[in-house]
Amino acid sequence: MPSQESEAARARKAAHEVPEWSTLDADEVEELIIELGREGKQSAHIGTILRDQHAVPDVKAVTGKKITDILDEEDLLPPVPEDLANLMARALNLREHLRDHPKDKENKRGLQQLEANIRSLAKYYREKEALPYDWKYDERTAQMVVEGQ
Repeated sequence: MPSQESEAARARKAAHEVPEWSTLDADEVEELIIELGREGKQSAHIGTILRDQHAVPDVKAVTGKKITDILDEEDLLPPVPEDLANLMARALNLREHLRDHPKDKENKRGLQQLEANIRSLAKYYREKEALPYDWKYDERTAQMVVEGQ
């Protein structure tokens, strides 16, 4: 009896195929990614632009590589991974709020939890060698990263 693919498996496979209506080839998509990376766009924003303005639903299906891999080949990746930088920006905004509202206990706890997430994610990236081994999170480091974006 031949193996039958489930409907979900067929849908997953179809989602990763290049649609017929997408007019850009792999080289054109890579050029667009490099151009947007040079403009300082984050990889998530690049993916949204490609999807909405250039009809590229899945970069990996077209090019065989992820957006971050393409940016890395061109040395356009930021020094701190995008998700970690976004968490640090949130922490800085929360610190600024707490300077104006020092009795806000709920947001003090929220800041503690957010900074715990930052430290945990930083540990992961140090193990994956995406961050230097001696990289540490503190308010000054976060300020420099967020200003550099």
